[in-house]
Amino acid sequence: MATQIAVIYHSGYGHTAVQAQAVAEGAKSVPDTKVLLLTADEAATRWDDLAVSDALIFGAPTYMGSLSAPFKAFMDASSKAWEKHDWADKLAAGFTNSANLNGDKEMAVLQLAIFAAQHGMVWVSPNVKPAGLTPKDVNRLGGYLGALAQSDFDKGPDLAPPDGDKATAVHLGKRVATLAQRWAKSRTL
Repeated sequence: MATQIAVIYHSGYGHTAVQAQAVAEGAKSVPDTKVLLLTADEAATRWDDLAVSDALIFGAPTYMGSLSAPFKAFMDASSKAWEKHDWADKLAAGFTNSANLNGDKEMAVLQLAIFAAQHGMVWVSPNVKPAGLTPKDVNRLGGYLGALAQSDFDKGPDLAPPDGDKATAVHLGKRVATLAQRWAKSRTL
């Protein structure tokens, strides 16, 4: 059974776009998975595609300890989907990126999880323990609620986020796609 995963993101400087592409890559690695990689602006014009997706993975940079305003605008625009329960019982997950090692990224991912809960979605964690603290290590920032990344503000998206953070994003995409297939199968029984 084919499943569809929508990766919806905003990226102010290109770093979160790299992270979103890594999430999509991970989801695409699961056979029989179709992936829609959409900016928040694009997603706000594709409500029907989101309604038929099996999972939605949300991502935005953390600015000043919160989600970016353009992603928040997408969240606010989803009120009609909320009213119709279009996303109820779908899987959801999230990712974020900031220039600082901490930058209050957990607050941003928590906002995404609450947003998903308001839509009646089921949140999926990355479920990967930190492998170490170097930029090459998976989950080096210790995110358990979502995939976290850190990008030096003075480096372009071709240099940041580091490999370990991209690998964490790939892992999240693959995990959500794998679980979406199980979830979709169980919903048809």
